[in-house]
Amino acid sequence: MEQSALPYVSAVRLRDSERMGTNGEYGLMVTTTRRNASAMKMVGALLALYRQSAGHTQRSLGEQFVISEQQIASIEQGRRPLKPDLAEQLDELLCTKGALSVALSRMPEVDLIPLWAEEYLDRERESIAISWYEASAVPGLLQTEEYARAVFQSRVPVYDEDHIEQMVTARIERQEILHRKMPPTTSFVIWEAALRDQLGGDAVYAGQLRKLREWTDVPGVALQVLPLGRTSHAGLDGPFILLETPEHQRLAYMETQRGSQLIADPGEVGILTQKYAMLRTQALNTEDSRAILDLLLGEQ
Repeated sequence: MEQSALPYVSAVRLRDSERMGTNGEYGLMVTTTRRNASAMKMVGALLALYRQSAGHTQRSLGEQFVISEQQIASIEQGRRPLKPDLAEQLDELLCTKGALSVALSRMPEVDLIPLWAEEYLDRERESIAISWYEASAVPGLLQTEEYARAVFQSRVPVYDEDHIEQMVTARIERQEILHRKMPPTTSFVIWEAALRDQLGGDAVYAGQLRKLREWTDVPGVALQVLPLGRTSHAGLDGPFILLETPEHQRLAYMETQRGSQLIADPGEVGILTQKYAMLRTQALNTEDSRAILDLLLGEQ
């Protein structure tokens, strides 16, 4: 991966109020606001207008800032937020007299996903491959609605019910990427401990197990259980996610109790890629993982 192709995400630390919560209690909708989606489309349309007036294609404009044609297209379509620093550079290049920066600063703040979370979510939505190690709960992309609600209800301090329902809705909608016509190739390694906690009670737990069992039969989805009782464990430093973008950039995401990181540095991503490869060898194969889910379901 060329690091220059991702200029404003290298090792970005997110404050607790800006957590993405790909899997755990913080979720995808948090207390920091993001820009209204309709307004994002308006700013994107302005960029397209100014770009065309200046005689640039999406490719030639991207080359000016060492970013991909697809990223420019995503901004113009309102799917990726235009960052303030890039808006200033575009205003200067396209001679728009600050129009993009002003439009960006005046967008209404009515949604609940922060800009940095949008950066990750854009990457996840566009990814062609996802590799996910999880130790504390079922990965967010595989959660049932009831299980997701139980996860959010476990948060300390507690969320109010309206906020929980917003986050549950966002989580379930995010799973659409696994149902699209050309879904990403996905691999999940889940520590067995996460499969034995009965979040939400017996009925919720059983429903989540059944959902996981269904995923084991879906082509393109590899689900492996890392069993308890191992004498070696490559994931002791905690959960993480690896993404591959359509441009074959490789990114990593990690979160802790009080912060999170989206990482583009090739060396750091390479280390996590090695960890994930080792975790897959330490985990049960897909057939044996299916069998352990059947065993857990039989105990219900």
